[in-house]
Amino acid sequence: MAAELKSTSHGATMVLTISNPELRNALGPEMYAAGVEALNAADKNPEVRSVVITGEGGLFCAGGNLQRLQANRQEPPEVQAQSIEGLHDWIETIRSFPKPVIAAVEGPAAGAGFSLALACDFIVAASNAVFVMAYSSVALSPDGGATWSLARTLPRQIAAELLMGGERIGADRLHALGVVNRVVAEGSALAEALALAERLNARAPNALASIKELLDEAAGATFHQQLGSERDHFVRNLHHPNAGIGIAAFLAKDKPKYG
Repeated sequence: MAAELKSTSHGATMVLTISNPELRNALGPEMYAAGVEALNAADKNPEVRSVVITGEGGLFCAGGNLQRLQANRQEPPEVQAQSIEGLHDWIETIRSFPKPVIAAVEGPAAGAGFSLALACDFIVAASNAVFVMAYSSVALSPDGGATWSLARTLPRQIAAELLMGGERIGADRLHALGVVNRVVAEGSALAEALALAERLNARAPNALASIKELLDEAAGATFHQQLGSERDHFVRNLHHPNAGIGIAAFLAKDKPKYG
């Protein structure tokens, strides 16, 4: 079976499923391009309020295809550079995508699969989920934004343990470290991710887009700059029709229905 990124709809949530069963859902250039295309389409579709990324067959993603990487060693360096640029385009599209993105992880999330999960806004992991930055185990360094993500979410020593040592880490420990949002029973990560998505879908999309943008800007901004950004987003959202809907519903003790 050919590797593909399957797209399905669950209400207002788009589900992207990594499907490459012969290689444990390993990633490749065609999948990167499909991921960018799917998110660009979802961005333009007001009926899509959130996205869930998951893997087929009870596992998330084994990372890169080692056979392809071995073959690329015989090619000019630009060949692998182009492939990584494709992955990075997908990762950056996830980060800049104005709607919530949730990773639903069952089983292994290795290498670029771990990087992909870290790029999402939320991680829902089954109790059997195992995360590993496998790069150093095959004499490689990370890609997919792994060093950026882990350096900002974990103490340096823990990040070094994962990145340099290639240590496997379970969902429970990542949850305790604040990287995983929820740990659920094996086989129920997607269902829990969809339930989370449904709750987010009920909130004003413009407000969620502002919060995501502010979170991404915060790491590189001074406190004064961030205060200015918060002011600008707040004023813009106050004058958005959804603020009128939300405030009126709260005062009336009713449930808002945002546009």
